[in-house]
Amino acid sequence: MLKKWLSYILPITIYEKKSQISKSLEVTWNNGKLVIDSENTNYSYGSLQKVLRKGLFTIGKERIQNMNSILVLGVAGGSVIKTLVDEFQFKGKITGVEIDEEITAIANQYFKLNEITNYTPIIADANEFVKSTIEKFDLIIIDIFQDATMPDFLFEKEFIQNIKELLQINGFILFNTMNLDEKGIDKNKQFIAAFEPLNYTIKEFKNIEVYNELILVEKN
Repeated sequence: MLKKWLSYILPITIYEKKSQISKSLEVTWNNGKLVIDSENTNYSYGSLQKVLRKGLFTIGKERIQNMNSILVLGVAGGSVIKTLVDEFQFKGKITGVEIDEEITAIANQYFKLNEITNYTPIIADANEFVKSTIEKFDLIIIDIFQDATMPDFLFEKEFIQNIKELLQINGFILFNTMNLDEKGIDKNKQFIAAFEPLNYTIKEFKNIEVYNELILVEKN
């Protein structure tokens, strides 16, 4: 408890772990909250949680509560899952796909993600998962980073086509991106261009927490 109160003065790291995928992982008390950070960016429960909350509230609490199934690609510490359960009182099925076993263990130990009864964790590559699953989802949240970079597959036609096929009619895709340069801006344009205007409605939310941009896609 002392570390929690001291963290309002200075962040206090309580756990560090090397990961092949995420490189460096830290659990830190920061302003009275536990957060997970990689070497260069927040992974869960800090500024990242604020970004995704904005997208979820844009969709709307009542609409999310009426959904049956949500897919999270890139779970990390599970802050968006906790938001869905605690703030939105979502009772349906949440499937989370995370490639890094190290960060999954941290999420369970420090944030009790494994105690959420309507959450099913899957350790897998998200790109491979969307190729093989046949389940349909009302909301697909994409939040995949390797430190401060995003894998190229997220912007490729095959991946985008796969998530389009997994999405229910009137469903949503919520994609958290990070624009650090012109290349990132061009990739987002490429992603958006893959959705036909007659079949999809798209909203963009730029410069959230400085570098993040949310892309919200609704299937008509």
